[in-house]
Amino acid sequence: MRILVQRSLNSNVSVSGKVTGKIDKGLVLFIGFTLNDSEKEIDYLIKKVLNLRIFDDENGVMNKSLLDINGKVLSISQFTLYADNKKGNRPSYAKALDSINALKLYKIFNERLSKYVHVETGVFGAEMIVNIQNDGPVTILLQKEHVDDKK
Repeated sequence: MRILVQRSLNSNVSVSGKVTGKIDKGLVLFIGFTLNDSEKEIDYLIKKVLNLRIFDDENGVMNKSLLDINGKVLSISQFTLYADNKKGNRPSYAKALDSINALKLYKIFNERLSKYVHVETGVFGAEMIVNIQNDGPVTILLQKEHVDDKK
């Protein structure tokens, strides 16, 4: 599972000209799933997102978390985070999880995250226009690979 995190002052997502989600200060999350991802990866990365200290404190030092600033989240599904461009110029998305299972995990991710902060979303699988006022800019890639417990 991968999450591209962007610190945001004001962001929104629209589908067919209609805004489906918008936030003020907080984080825009682009979320991608790969084969064998599970709820374990979700729980780990939710904890990381909530506690990632990338917001300025009173001294201008990135020392505060999303929880500390009462920030919001704009969550966008993004299978292209698993693009593989090792061969040629057209990326392969074979490592991205199929849409049925990715949608299930995306819903679980958003439901669990919304227990802690306000979450707005795009539309899974839709062509979206995402407007981000990236603050900083601060962009961080979080990743948690599946570990087979049977090994």
